[in-house]
Amino acid sequence: MGVQGLTTYVESNTNFLQDVRFRDSRLVVDGCSLYFRLYFHHGLDQQHGGDYDAFACLLTQFLSALAACNIQPYVLLDGGMDPSDKKFPTLRQRLQSKIKEADSLSHGRGGSVLPILVRKVFVQVLIQRGIPLIQCPAEADWDIACLARQWNCPVLTNDSDFYIFDLPAGYLPLRFFQWTNLNGKASQRYIPSRCYTTNNLCRRFGGMNRELLPLCAVLTGNDYGAPKEAETLLALIDGRALGRGGGRGRGRAPASRIEGILNWLSSFPSVAEALEEVSRLIDGEAGAGKRAQKCGLSSQLWAAMQEYNIKAQSSLAPWFSGGALAPRGKTSALAQLPERLSLAAAQGQLPPLALDAFVMQRVLLFPQVENSKLASSHCSSRAIRQAVYGILLHRAQNTAGQEQGSGAQASREAHVQMQGIRGGRGRGGRGGGGRGQQGINEAAGLKQAAKAALAQSHGFSSPVYVEEYDRLDLNLKKNQVEAIIPRNHVYLDGLSQAPAAVRLGVLFEVLAVKPSALAPVPLHLQLAVAVTGFWLREAAPRPSEPLLRALVLGMVYGELALNNQPGAPHKIPVAPQRNWATEQAFLSALDHQRVRPGERRGVDVGAAHCLSQWQSCLWSALCLNQLLLTPLPEPDLSWLFSGTLVHGLLGFQKAGWPVESLLPGGSVAGQLCSCLLGAVKACSFKANPSCSGSGKKRGRGKGRRGRGGRGQSHGGGSATEEVNNRFALLMSEEEYDD
Repeated sequence: MGVQGLTTYVESNTNFLQDVRFRDSRLVVDGCSLYFRLYFHHGLDQQHGGDYDAFACLLTQFLSALAACNIQPYVLLDGGMDPSDKKFPTLRQRLQSKIKEADSLSHGRGGSVLPILVRKVFVQVLIQRGIPLIQCPAEADWDIACLARQWNCPVLTNDSDFYIFDLPAGYLPLRFFQWTNLNGKASQRYIPSRCYTTNNLCRRFGGMNRELLPLCAVLTGNDYGAPKEAETLLALIDGRALGRGGGRGRGRAPASRIEGILNWLSSFPSVAEALEEVSRLIDGEAGAGKRAQKCGLSSQLWAAMQEYNIKAQSSLAPWFSGGALAPRGKTSALAQLPERLSLAAAQGQLPPLALDAFVMQRVLLFPQVENSKLASSHCSSRAIRQAVYGILLHRAQNTAGQEQGSGAQASREAHVQMQGIRGGRGRGGRGGGGRGQQGINEAAGLKQAAKAALAQSHGFSSPVYVEEYDRLDLNLKKNQVEAIIPRNHVYLDGLSQAPAAVRLGVLFEVLAVKPSALAPVPLHLQLAVAVTGFWLREAAPRPSEPLLRALVLGMVYGELALNNQPGAPHKIPVAPQRNWATEQAFLSALDHQRVRPGERRGVDVGAAHCLSQWQSCLWSALCLNQLLLTPLPEPDLSWLFSGTLVHGLLGFQKAGWPVESLLPGGSVAGQLCSCLLGAVKACSFKANPSCSGSGKKRGRGKGRRGRGGRGQSHGGGSATEEVNNRFALLMSEEEYDD
């Protein structure tokens, strides 16, 4: 959310903000605002796919600063889209804008595009640090304000809506939160900041009623838009009142539209009287014959104002006190998820992609820096998302062989998830129904009904579709993507009861890899390696060998760098005879190859496009893995990929240097690199051919897969076995490592 022009107005009036020394307090944090602010304000990489290690380090420093001042953060994240659809036009506009900005970045110009794994890194770091966290079902603003009001503590965010919420302890804008500049003695550290309260604003306007501020926000316009008649109303407001500074404020002309509206509103003692004046103005303009219209405007304004009503008790307080699911969540659309998935959603593990597909049958695919003349990078990972949609939206009773139904019934089943969640934002039923989404889907629904009737007449299940909004050239395009249930037929209803081996089998089926190909790989890297094999097979154009080596070498760098972090668990085991000097030299040599800020190398758009495809595949596979209740552990993303490092290593090879020259002979780094490269190439041979293929084709495919495996073994099979044995030896010796 956000109120147009309000941040500029408030920050230009120093009296609205007061200096504070913030310490010894709870702090409710808008998680999305925080990770955007940290990433963009500190100039982290956007053109090369992101530097997740630098972002994780920055976030860790931020959390350490809070701890040094005895500040306990409670982080709330936005979840899926608002089911009422009121904000969807705004979201589409922003997505279209980001497509243009991503293209601008690809040409070396300006723009702001958040790398798509930043949010996941953010969640991983918070969990590692034990920071209380919850992902709300939809937008978190209202929940943030409600919790802060109940706890009487401030909110940390960059959202201008918090200039409207009546928060007793105020709002700390991130712009003024000087967490890098701690002051005070060791036992009394504090963070210099500035705090806003509605009292300060209302005092400027003669002590106006704070309950009138939401009406100012609605008339000015926020992310949910304003009623169509609002512009007419603003034009009808007495120009003389605005010109003389109106109401109980100072007698000078307003500096902005917001100040003019506040001047006008300050003349009313209550909301009821202000709305009555709205009715009088509209009535006088439209004539007595249109009373219904003017009453409708007052009702719309009143309903929109309720977005800022935070007098209810927070439903999230029990979650932070004991991990109990919020009561409100039990009646929302997400209540249809199995308990373990509901918990994963609340913990921020199940991403908005899955929530939106489940609740709305619609997802927004975020732009990346890539070649806009080629197909979107998300096309390479569509098969993974189709499996996510299939597990979420198909039901066991919809399988082949069920009784045939009418075309209308088939259409209803295809849209049962969407129709079951209409109405409300999950805030006690305050929100209205989402007729806009119904209109968007109406044409597609009619087509799907015909397809469903035909499918059922032949004994097949009803097709289910998800709307994907993705880039086509430089435009935003809606695509109807079919939800496909994996051949193992794992359904949402029985997911919790499915054995781990079955869920792992589904993951391997979708990624089309054989378990044996991953056997030599450390467990925590198996998902990343499987995804890389999938990417190598599905990406178009096909990634080059130097790019693959740069990507894998970046993973090796991350693993060794993680092992060198103080207190970090040794996931790549360490032996007593480990050559620390050699590994430090290796890390230093690779780090030296990074693309540095300000270097005028330009962006290798071809490499950027391929790596964006890899990130999309990983992003989708992480969602699938969470949906399957994590049959494989997640890799630590902050150390898995660094865009500036991978691009730098690719440039190193293009300059004629072999990547082997960076690998010390006989080192753990060299052995791990060989192991990962061999496993990726083994995974790139498709293990599970398409279901539509014939049995003979499947046989030939397996034959090719087998020969590919033997060929790879001939090139480095003994080395792989040696690495695997060495890892086993190191694991047995890890307990002796200090």
